Amino acid sequence: MPITIPIRPAIPGAGAPGAGAPGAATRPGPGASGLTSLPPLSLYVHVPWCVRKCPYCDFNSHAADGDIPERAYLDALRADLEQALPQIWGRQVISVFIGGGTPSLLSAAGLDELLAMLRACLNLWPDAEITMEANPGTAEASRFRDYAASGVNRLSLGIQSFDDAQLRALGRIHDAAQARRAIAMAQAAVARVNLDLMFALPGQSLRACEADVREALSHGTEHLSLYHLTLEPNTVFAKYPPENLPDDDTAAAMQDTVEALAAEAGLARYEVSAYARPGARSRHNVNYWEFGDYLGIGPGAHGKLSFHDRILREARTRNPERWMAAAMARDGSHIAESREVGKDELPFEFMLNVLRLKEGVPATYFAERTGLSLAAIAHQLEAAVARGLLDADPTRLKATPQGWAFLNDLQALFLN
Repeated sequence: MPITIPIRPAIPGAGAPGAGAPGAATRPGPGASGLTSLPPLSLYVHVPWCVRKCPYCDFNSHAADGDIPERAYLDALRADLEQALPQIWGRQVISVFIGGGTPSLLSAAGLDELLAMLRACLNLWPDAEITMEANPGTAEASRFRDYAASGVNRLSLGIQSFDDAQLRALGRIHDAAQARRAIAMAQAAVARVNLDLMFALPGQSLRACEADVREALSHGTEHLSLYHLTLEPNTVFAKYPPENLPDDDTAAAMQDTVEALAAEAGLARYEVSAYARPGARSRHNVNYWEFGDYLGIGPGAHGKLSFHDRILREARTRNPERWMAAAMARDGSHIAESREVGKDELPFEFMLNVLRLKEGVPATYFAERTGLSLAAIAHQLEAAVARGLLDADPTRLKATPQGWAFLNDLQALFLN
């Protein structure tokens, strides 16, 4: 049975590597043995508030009690970014993703201030992809043109379904009519629009799933992100599971239908959950999957940063109020976790990401982005090829159709 991995990209492009950060340690770390160049760098900005927490959501999002504390948030965001600058000094930023929560709760003036701050502090590519997640609610959609005027050039709308009953079951605050209006408003504001859609919903039939996908495709957007509903730990749905979830066979049939309908409409599946027209892939998300670098700022944001002698993973404090206070203290206490990735972890981390891409990556990326020789995983590669899960082409790390269908099994081969 094919396995669908329902991970939403926040959670990551192509671009020339930038220069290393001044002050980076020169001692050998437990991670990379020595990177000769640095991968492309993206920025993730987390806005933690939403109108209401959805029962399936396991992201670091918090229902706003009235107006969000925008002024305090923007001040803390600047403090967070300024403290991170020595780590990325001189490096170009190829993409920005403003996620949440519901970033479209930011006022037009607040978003304008945020993007002005990023341009002032960072070496942003002139044509950098700047994506903002948005709620289809009418109040937020009315700001789309202002967001675009400030520099947002890609909007990602959390549609989830065009079935009003399903939207209510998912705890969404919009209805199908608002979703349709939001799509039109987004298309009038920016050229690049993504729609998030979910399938395998409670009581959903194959025909209902097909109707949802056909409706999404009828709007002609350049990109679709389609996710299998899963019951994530520490969510309302995990504690109170919805009834009548489709069985595995039905869910697999839905996945096949989604891919076929998208292909008919000219959108190719290029990643586990992503479909795009030619030239319309999300640069930010592709950078994640190609094991590129990303700085994450804001409460609960994660980051991966490469230096010539090590690879560092970081996580910010999750609670918005504690993060704001700690960031403003400027003493590093807003960083909840900072650790070097060990050599023994790198093969799995690298393959976990790159094998999500349908076309994989050049084999040279392994050494370039881990600092390890490809010989370090020779036995695992041979085993994966022998089992028919990995393409035999030595110049490319790419799952076979069988390997992509059983991706968890393929990725597990690279665990130590």
